[in-house]
Amino acid sequence: MDMHTVVVGTSGTTAEDVVAVARHGARVELSAAAVDALAAARLIVDALAAKPEPVYGVSTGFGALASRHISHELRTQLQRNIVRSHAAGMGPRVEREVVRALMFLRLKTVASGHTGVRPEVAQTMADLLNAGITPVVHEYGSLGCSGDLAPLSHCALTLMGEGDAEGPDGTVRPAGELLAAHGIAPVELAEKEGLALLNGTDGMLGMLVMALADLKILYTSADITAALSLEALLGTDKVLAPELHAIRPHPGQGVSADNMLRVLAGSGLTGHHQDDAPRVQDAYSVRCAPQVNGAGRDTLDYAAVVAGRELASSVDNPVVLPDGRVESNGNFHGAPVAYVLDFLAIVAADLGSICERRTDRLLDKNRSHGLPPFLADDAGVDSGLMIAQYTQAALVSEMKRLAVPASADSIPSSAMQEDHVSMGWSAARKLRTAVDNLARIVAVELYAATRAVELRAAEGLLPAPASQAAVAALRAAGAEGPGPDRFLAPDLAAADTFVREGRLVAAVEPVTGPLA
Repeated sequence: MDMHTVVVGTSGTTAEDVVAVARHGARVELSAAAVDALAAARLIVDALAAKPEPVYGVSTGFGALASRHISHELRTQLQRNIVRSHAAGMGPRVEREVVRALMFLRLKTVASGHTGVRPEVAQTMADLLNAGITPVVHEYGSLGCSGDLAPLSHCALTLMGEGDAEGPDGTVRPAGELLAAHGIAPVELAEKEGLALLNGTDGMLGMLVMALADLKILYTSADITAALSLEALLGTDKVLAPELHAIRPHPGQGVSADNMLRVLAGSGLTGHHQDDAPRVQDAYSVRCAPQVNGAGRDTLDYAAVVAGRELASSVDNPVVLPDGRVESNGNFHGAPVAYVLDFLAIVAADLGSICERRTDRLLDKNRSHGLPPFLADDAGVDSGLMIAQYTQAALVSEMKRLAVPASADSIPSSAMQEDHVSMGWSAARKLRTAVDNLARIVAVELYAATRAVELRAAEGLLPAPASQAAVAALRAAGAEGPGPDRFLAPDLAAADTFVREGRLVAAVEPVTGPLA
């Protein structure tokens, strides 16, 4: 557990804090300002609850049942019932880090003082995170509108001491037992609190934030592997000249070209267009790497802007305003987040596609400019990396299916009251799979490209110092170099871990300086 402490205030949070809490177990504390804001908003809700006039979420039913006025004696039961009935998820459990992000981001909105939740409920939310208690949340149950309803309901159920949760030791137990073991009293929800715990885009936002963190590493890694492939194919680095990218000033394109140029500095391989196979230009997958990688980088930057806005938002319905009004709204609609989740799945698929095309070129003796077929030791006796490319191609094919947008769909619910939904949770779930697959795809290109540059080095053509550092680090990580056929899956798994943990980037930066 990371003992770093994240303080939750009234004005939102940062992507870095989400990752710290979700992945690294950072502790959570409420600021004094947040406690004051919670108490002030609760006074407004209590005053409205005492009035005879119905107020949505305070003294009425919910959704399509909002027309019923609920009497005082039934309101605690109402709040408890909405959590129980909405905790209707199905399918496999989602990952612990996703649930922690979901809980933390709901706490972020609660702490804004716009939800009317009591301070003691917010403190219990923080206590669960700090105790390492993770509610069991299922894959299916969110349409991405009215918030991630079922996932958030399962979290709220744990606050009530009901349902199942995972303890810090990884064992799933009844939530009531876990709370008792950690000295946490279950909460009894008052007016508006059940609804306030469910109405948020927190699950899809948490997955967006973590995907952006992962994709940042993968895009820099892909710049490095593209440079290695360019070297191995005896390509030219002239296409990376900054003056060429300045005349088409997409920011990401310039960044990717600069990364590649720095990796290739000092290479003895670039520009060797062979006399027996003259090339005026390299293939698109080599020559256009900065354009494709860069366009993806720009999309990541836009998605980060949307995530930043959402991290600063208070997402609930109804909301408590500083002037004492409690107003209904549609801020729980996940469209802004859903769109960028789908955008990221598209660019991840395209990045995977161009990586695979370079891998295939490295393995094809008719297009690799002198490399052995499939980079095999004794082609015919050995198959080399033939089937590694099959695996990569299968991953790319799945990436293309995952790139089909979830946010283009909508399915009506709640007796047509909720007649247009974002499907943002679904967009986030498929993006997580896409990010995992992309790491594997980049790893296969890295594995092929490092083998290819080692084969070139054996012929007396030395790769760039940064490339040599990448090769040495990958070999030290357990992915072996050229030689006769062997059980390949462990090597590919080692390359995958090496890439997704950012170790490829770390290996070359002592030579190149920090890469973007």
